[in-house]
Amino acid sequence: MVGEDLPAEAFAVALASLPGMGPARLRAVLDRWPPPEAWAVVAAGRVASVGSVADACRPDPSSIAAMWRAAAAGVDVVGLWQRHGDARVHVAAIGHERYPAALAPDVEAPAVLWWLGDSSAVDGPRVAIVGSRRCSRYGRDIAFELGHDLAAAGVRVVSGLALGIDGAAHGGALAAPHGAPPIAVVGSGLDVVYPRRNADLWRRVAAAGLVLSEAPLGAAPEGWRFPLRNRVIAALADVLVVVESRHRGGSRHTVDAATDRDRVVMAVPGPVHSPQSAYPNELLHQGVGPARDAVDVLVALGLAGRVPIGIGDVTATDDVEPPGDALEASVLEAVGWEPSSLDEVVERCERPLGAVAAALARLEAAGRIAEADGRWERVSGRSQATPRRTARA
Repeated sequence: MVGEDLPAEAFAVALASLPGMGPARLRAVLDRWPPPEAWAVVAAGRVASVGSVADACRPDPSSIAAMWRAAAAGVDVVGLWQRHGDARVHVAAIGHERYPAALAPDVEAPAVLWWLGDSSAVDGPRVAIVGSRRCSRYGRDIAFELGHDLAAAGVRVVSGLALGIDGAAHGGALAAPHGAPPIAVVGSGLDVVYPRRNADLWRRVAAAGLVLSEAPLGAAPEGWRFPLRNRVIAALADVLVVVESRHRGGSRHTVDAATDRDRVVMAVPGPVHSPQSAYPNELLHQGVGPARDAVDVLVALGLAGRVPIGIGDVTATDDVEPPGDALEASVLEAVGWEPSSLDEVVERCERPLGAVAAALARLEAAGRIAEADGRWERVSGRSQATPRRTARA
């Protein structure tokens, strides 16, 4: 037999590398045989005669079996396994002692998992933070704050390492001194960084926590993989928080998967006219709990006693001062949380154009607002003085 000294996971990896071997078919094969035996059966072209596996290979099990047999003849099982070792990628099939215990009981648990980092990062309370890739500055800041404050409270922040809300949440978690390890679930092979702009974030999350995938090395970020990724995110979450998402955004699939698993779903309130906040506001209307800050989420987790010092608290030692005069306060209020043009700000605060423009420049320099494409928007977070909030029973 090829590679008699190889671990069982080496054969699971070889099976996953075959063309047309998606997660459902891989699960069907490994539910029927342990990985070494499954590889032998597939390499011999005998899977079409086994009912449960044949059902997963419809509409033409015989053609699938023949394709797998031909492809298996060209697979170097030993070399493929060595490639994983060289890349420091860990692998576990369901049932293995290293398979993350938090996922094993799930009704749709992946048959095989690949990861970078430490799989024990899942051991602890977990909150998934999800939302739009094309988020507003408001949404990005809220996601960063939630990630930071939850990690500071010892909560594992789970997300998908996408642009926008995902990346902001993980950035916040990584910024928390001595924070809980972050957890990422991705929709491609661990050697195929997607999106490329988040390459550094991938490395930082893997170094501090865990980057997890059910896609084999080399797997491209095909569209069908992301709903599967989202159901893993939902399965890992004790609480799921939607920050920003349009009505048809991918967050809806994650919420559905979380609801199917009886997970707590929360939503961040947003401006009623903002398309990015359409889905969170819809969820709030349906009765899910509001996630105004990390305190709300910690209460939902039953961890109100873990509220870190400094959440929502601005003291005399803070570096950022409140607006220096009445004009800046008025302009800041007029900018609001939706991108606003200079003319709109002038109209709202009823002050001269030149004075408003100067105040905007001072507020931007102080980190209180941000400008993009000629429109201004408030920046939430540590840079903004807010009253102290305490844990709510």
